[in-house]
Amino acid sequence: MVKVVVAGGGWAGCAAALSAAKAGADVMLIERTDLLLGTGLVGGIFRNNGRYTAAEESIAMGGGDLFVVMDANSRHRGISFPGHNHASLYDVTTMEPLVKKVLQNYNIEIKTKVRVVDVIKYGKIIKSIVLDDDTVVHGDAFIDTTGSAGPMGNCLTYGNGCAMCILRCPAFGPRISLTAKAEVKEIMGRKADGSYGAMSGSCKLNKDSLSLEIREQLESTGVVVLPLPEAIQKTGTLDKKACSQYAVKEYAANLILLDTGHAKLMTSYFALDDLRTIPGLERARYEDPYAGGLGNSMRYLGIAPCNNFLKVEGVDNLFCAGEKSAVLVGHTEAIVTGLLAGHNAVRHCLDMQYLEIPSTLVIGDFIAYVHEKMATEEGLRLRYTFSGSVYFERMKSLELYSTNRSVIKERVGNERLTDIYNTCLV
Repeated sequence: MVKVVVAGGGWAGCAAALSAAKAGADVMLIERTDLLLGTGLVGGIFRNNGRYTAAEESIAMGGGDLFVVMDANSRHRGISFPGHNHASLYDVTTMEPLVKKVLQNYNIEIKTKVRVVDVIKYGKIIKSIVLDDDTVVHGDAFIDTTGSAGPMGNCLTYGNGCAMCILRCPAFGPRISLTAKAEVKEIMGRKADGSYGAMSGSCKLNKDSLSLEIREQLESTGVVVLPLPEAIQKTGTLDKKACSQYAVKEYAANLILLDTGHAKLMTSYFALDDLRTIPGLERARYEDPYAGGLGNSMRYLGIAPCNNFLKVEGVDNLFCAGEKSAVLVGHTEAIVTGLLAGHNAVRHCLDMQYLEIPSTLVIGDFIAYVHEKMATEEGLRLRYTFSGSVYFERMKSLELYSTNRSVIKERVGNERLTDIYNTCLV
């Protein structure tokens, strides 16, 4: 039987494992911590702006399992906040076990609290990987979804130090890149000023530490916008954010809170003393990162060079997805790339032609466009997302953006890709 091994259990890794299993492979998913979803444990936003289109394309292609779970576990649907429309917010506090159950239903073997520490490779083919408990895992194809954050030293070197974020490196060890272990030179994203990396774009506040009025408004509407006194506005930090769709003036002049179970604070970090001068936030405390008054995790420091099939350059049987595959942002973006990587990993094992999603669909255009832009110095200073910034503008200009499910489903059907991810290939 075809064996596919996925390293990294975030949204991209879960999607890759799922699509590989649905294509008929025996799948092992390896996650270094004790929880799946990675940054999805503190994320929560989907279906906003062009992410709606991408999600519906994936559903029409047969890859909707994770979006169905997200929809079912949403605290709010169809909400608007500055620059974003028809967003859904899933509950970050309860999502992980639901996703784990979906994967288990497809008989995916999930190994947690282990990391890949070495690769056994012959020529351009990975034969097996070695885990930190000395287990050797053989596979026919491998998928790197380990993200782009790397070890704690990256946050010290390129950011403000370890912010004690959800990645929990001190407890479970740093992320180890499967691509780097396979001796492939990785790409580093840049900030607007040319320095390396980008800081995670949001924090989480404990809702119980907020005023009753703010809590009630959050739980009723999903959104609270708090104007900031000019003296504590943080305009200088916007170009450091990973989430460039939020690096606009409204996010400097206001504090924007979203209800994802915690109160999602749409800024990379904010000094606690300043935060507590705002009415209603006098007792505010951070849930993630715990040092959210000083900084956040640094990302985009280890991206795999890959093609539009999401095959890593220089290794015949290694694929990648999520932030490992491009300077992209978001859960939806991670899922759609994961689905493609998992599917193509199985095709590789069967000597089938790889699937390349055509540019008539937003997912295909997104992957091709981001890879094209990443070949330029300027392109590495941007982050790409369906929900804003340069790519959402491109979506609209190409008339790919739609919230009409029938139209989206018809586009997928016209490309003969309906239920492609539900097709068993083995």
